[in-house]
Amino acid sequence: MVHTIDLHFLDHSDTIAAFLIESGEGPILFETGPYSTFAHLTAGIKKLGYELADIKHVFLTHIHLDHAGAAWAFAEMGAHIYVHPFGAKHMHDPSKLINSATRIYGEHMERLWSTMKGIPQEQLVIVEHGVSYQIGDQKVQAWHTPGHAVHHIAWQVGAHLIAGDVAGIKIGDGPVVAPCPPPDINVEHWQQSMALIKELDLEAMYLTHFGKVTDIVPHLEALEQVLIEWSEWIKPHFERGADPKEVTPAFQAFAQESLAKQGVNKEGLARYESANPSWMSVAGLFRYWKKKLETSA
Repeated sequence: MVHTIDLHFLDHSDTIAAFLIESGEGPILFETGPYSTFAHLTAGIKKLGYELADIKHVFLTHIHLDHAGAAWAFAEMGAHIYVHPFGAKHMHDPSKLINSATRIYGEHMERLWSTMKGIPQEQLVIVEHGVSYQIGDQKVQAWHTPGHAVHHIAWQVGAHLIAGDVAGIKIGDGPVVAPCPPPDINVEHWQQSMALIKELDLEAMYLTHFGKVTDIVPHLEALEQVLIEWSEWIKPHFERGADPKEVTPAFQAFAQESLAKQGVNKEGLARYESANPSWMSVAGLFRYWKKKLETSA
């Protein structure tokens, strides 16, 4: 059984989750959220009958702060942190990650993400594609799933997939959308990752933003449609040399209007924006088209 722990990011429910699976060797944690929500994570773990120190294995889908920002706190209590080879160095020395985020979020860093500290290399487990780990009676298998981030891993435990962001964002009964922050968005790689997931024998996916999805193929097909729609919306603005900052208000209005037309109410729109700031998708998709142009040149 996969236990979903709501981290109540920015006081919104159903926005960022962590997941706990029980094993014969104690609880296994997937995702940690940012350290700003650590109190909610602690409460959720205790509600399930465990102490933080009981957790010896933490599996990260990727190193973005909303997924991995509190991993260091578990490492300080002796846990091993499982991470993609491309992300490990930034978990050991997060200075570049923090500096990059600070340029984006500025004075809001503390409110959004709080503290992030480095993790000793001996506690970082570098995870290759397709490998599996046996923890008690649970087998955890890693699937490298780039597209949202080059260092993204989806974790399969039996018929369940802890999908991170490769399976998109879906709040409540709302539609799925594509989180496209810079710098790694690659539409073609993302499509390949979704194709890989479709081939797995799954009963459910668990989205960090937010929760359980059982209609896996239709969900991924809808996500692919949104990803293509958003990238094609950005393309002409990139081709005419527009400043992304000038395009952002129009894209935000486009994204919000699309959600509203699909029945998302005002509170739901706030949750979607907290989980996936639409302005970041402009920057991410501009960078995608820039890389694509450079590669084809």
